[in-house]
Amino acid sequence: MSKFTSVIWPKVILFGDSITQFSFQVNGWGAEIASKLTRKCDVVNRGLSGYNSRWARIILPRFISSQNSEDNNIAAVTVFFGANDCSLEDKNPQQHVPLQEYSENLKEISRFLTSAGVSADRVIFITPPPVHEPAWEKECILKGCPLNRHNSAAGQYAQACVQAAGQCGSDVLDLWTLMQKDGQDYTVYLSDGLHLSEKGNQFVAEHLWRLLESRLSDLPFILPYWGDVDPKSPESSLLCDQ
Repeated sequence: MSKFTSVIWPKVILFGDSITQFSFQVNGWGAEIASKLTRKCDVVNRGLSGYNSRWARIILPRFISSQNSEDNNIAAVTVFFGANDCSLEDKNPQQHVPLQEYSENLKEISRFLTSAGVSADRVIFITPPPVHEPAWEKECILKGCPLNRHNSAAGQYAQACVQAAGQCGSDVLDLWTLMQKDGQDYTVYLSDGLHLSEKGNQFVAEHLWRLLESRLSDLPFILPYWGDVDPKSPESSLLCDQ
C-alpha cells in the first residue's frame, strides 16, 4: 500500500450545559454551526445537561489533554455555562454556584485551555440567556418545586461572564443582553422559560457564527472536490498532501 499522510481534521468544541447538549437536535444552533463547517473541521458537542461551571472546571481535563497540546488541533472552543450556576441557592443548592466562584471558574477554564494549546483568541464565552420567570415557574411546579431562577440573577451572571471574558482576552456572546435589546420580546427565544426555542437556536447560531467565521475562514476544504479527482489515477488526487 502506498504511503500517505493522515488527514487531520481540526476541531471546534462546544462546551456547556443542556443548552449545548441539545444544540445538535433538529434546527439546533450546534447543528447549524456543524453544517457550515462540513469538510473543514469536526464540531464536537461536549454539552452536559445540568452541569455548572464548578463541575465543568473539574471535568474539562478529562477530554482535552494539556500534555500533548499540539495533538489537540483545536480551532475554537465555546464555553457556555451560567444557566445552572445562577440557580437560587435556597431553592436549588445542588446546581447553584456563587457569583464570584462562577467568574473564577470561567477564568480557570480559560487558563487550562491555554495550557492545552488553545489561545484566548480561539475561545468564545457565551452568557446565560434571560429567564422568563412565569414560564419557567410552570415547569418547576410540574416537577414539584418552587421557582428556582430569576432573570435578574441570570443578568448578574451574564455580566460576570462578560467581565471574565474580557480579563481573559476572549470574545463573548452576551445572549442575556442581546435577546432583551431595545425592549424586544425575548420570550420568543425560549421554549420553557429557560431553554432555547427554534427561534432562540437560530439567534444563537447567527450571532455565534459571526464570531466563529473570522477565526475559521482560512480553514481549507478537506480532500479534493469530487470533480477534481483524476478518474484514471484517483490515488494521485486522494493521497496527496493538500
